[in-house]
Amino acid sequence: MSEKLRSLVLAGGRLIDPSRGLDETGDLLVVDGKIESVGGKLGPIDDAEVIDCGGAIVSPGFIDVHCHLREPGREDVETIATGARAAAAGGFTAVCAMPNTDPVTDNQAAVGFIIRQSQRANAARVHVIGAISVGQRGETLAEFGEMVAAGAVAVSDDGKPVVSAQLMRTALEYARTFRIPVIDHCEEPTLAHGGSMNEGIVSARLGLKGIPSEAEEIMVIRDILLARRTGGHVHLAHMSTYGSVELIRWGKERGINVTAEVCPHHISLTEDRILSYDTNAKMNPPLRTQKDVDALREAVKDGTIDLIATDHAPHHYDEKEREFADAPNGIVGLETALAVSVTNLVETGHIDFVTLIEKMSCNPARIFGLPGGTLSKGAAADITVFDPKLKWLVDPATFLTKGRNTPYAGQTLTGRAVCTVVQGRVAYKLSGSGTDERPRRANQGSQ
Repeated sequence: MSEKLRSLVLAGGRLIDPSRGLDETGDLLVVDGKIESVGGKLGPIDDAEVIDCGGAIVSPGFIDVHCHLREPGREDVETIATGARAAAAGGFTAVCAMPNTDPVTDNQAAVGFIIRQSQRANAARVHVIGAISVGQRGETLAEFGEMVAAGAVAVSDDGKPVVSAQLMRTALEYARTFRIPVIDHCEEPTLAHGGSMNEGIVSARLGLKGIPSEAEEIMVIRDILLARRTGGHVHLAHMSTYGSVELIRWGKERGINVTAEVCPHHISLTEDRILSYDTNAKMNPPLRTQKDVDALREAVKDGTIDLIATDHAPHHYDEKEREFADAPNGIVGLETALAVSVTNLVETGHIDFVTLIEKMSCNPARIFGLPGGTLSKGAAADITVFDPKLKWLVDPATFLTKGRNTPYAGQTLTGRAVCTVVQGRVAYKLSGSGTDERPRRANQGSQ
């Protein structure tokens, strides 16, 4: 990453900031890591780095509230540094790391460790999500207060559902004190047990045990009702079914404090992707039907789904090279999320770029109380510049993440981050040839 420059000009881009109702072509000036001015045409500025953004969209930095960085415990699969660099390459200025590490991020020291590692990485910001329960065992609440004091922005046992309704109720009540959301992995374990894909005609044809949509929906409605009872904020992770959308809509219509996310893979792929037994299409919740995909796309459009999150989950190649039922769940997503969303939501006419930026930047910042999500003067200069028309071939060998487990390998997608600015620093820049590069000062050229 380049050293922080006193001044940076992003020139001639389409400036979109849904938080301010801004959509115009102009320049953006960054001074000392803060946004100094937005819009209009700037004259020459001494010692400023100037980046030509013509043809690109300049937006508040994308924020991913759901990713797995694997450190501590599985540094062979991903580290905070490699994950943060991959995030920047995908246009994300900040990510939130889930707590299912080894050891589990369930205490003040563990939160502090991740924050220190993030600072050393010096790439995208890394916020910490602490565990709901000690060891993610679903028995005793972790100490929310100490984790929040250390920097945690939410709590979750993601990867494992909170099976106990009483524990979930207590977590919502306790988290309300600290004004943080409780994120739940909605899965009724007795229905989902042993399943490796969506339950239906395709699973029967392939001879694989399925996971019914009701396994998700039962926990969705339980959590919504508990949020109504407690007044707490429940955030529902990686929604995947038509029924879940209907239940979330029901809760929002009644003023219940429920928010929800969808992952790019659940609005772009169906269970048919598994017909070849490709383990890179195995995830939890599983890929569902076209009806579910259509419902999720509509939910993004009408606001039932609040934001888009990656659920970035790298695995070692050997782990995915198993029989389908035995392979681990999850795919990498930080470097493809923008393109998958543009290709399957914007190009299909479901939403426009204003709504996409709202779902990937403004809403994550607002819902999780994070810095960023705006191009307002004086705000931290966390900025994403992306080419909305750039078509590129997904080649996992070029990823900055250690993971290569993606179902999009070999596909041509549209839309790519070309420059990511974090706290006034150019954290990532795409070269003219479409390859990744680490930027230096403009007068030194690229490397």
